[in-house]
Amino acid sequence: MRNAVLYEPEIPQNTGNIMRTCAAFGWVLHLIEPLGFYLDEAHLKRAGMDYIGKMEYHVWPDWQTFYESHPGEYYFTTRYGTKTPDSFSYSAEKDLYLVFGKESTGIDKEILRNHLDRCMRIPMEPDARCLNVSNTAAICMYEVERQLGYPGLSREEVQKGSDFLQRSCVL
Repeated sequence: MRNAVLYEPEIPQNTGNIMRTCAAFGWVLHLIEPLGFYLDEAHLKRAGMDYIGKMEYHVWPDWQTFYESHPGEYYFTTRYGTKTPDSFSYSAEKDLYLVFGKESTGIDKEILRNHLDRCMRIPMEPDARCLNVSNTAAICMYEVERQLGYPGLSREEVQKGSDFLQRSCVL
């Protein structure tokens, strides 16, 4: 099973975007408290989290509680990482967890220190500090799916039909 983990997310719109990506890829989302927003219906709608009913998510009181109950392969995104997302060989044989940090300070340095060999950074211009966390999540999740061959994902348009362009283009 493939999982995205948001460590103490602060901005509901970013979490909403990541929920949408999880729904599209069939990933499970784990939210590590404290959260910088409420998960009630009014706040979720305001943040554009309309995909919440189409995906599985869980809220955990803290990192330790989550981590101790979820064995598997962990990968951490951080601006201090020394590897790129494509430098790892992801496996479908074990549960996989991509961990993304809170917008203001990232993942706690004590957590990262225990997993230095699994810390990754998305290459970018030297003067760029970081990407938005929802963009980072989409890039990293896509790399996992690419390496695994997109298992269970549709390669064609299902809702409008695979021949939509042929039917709708006027010559």
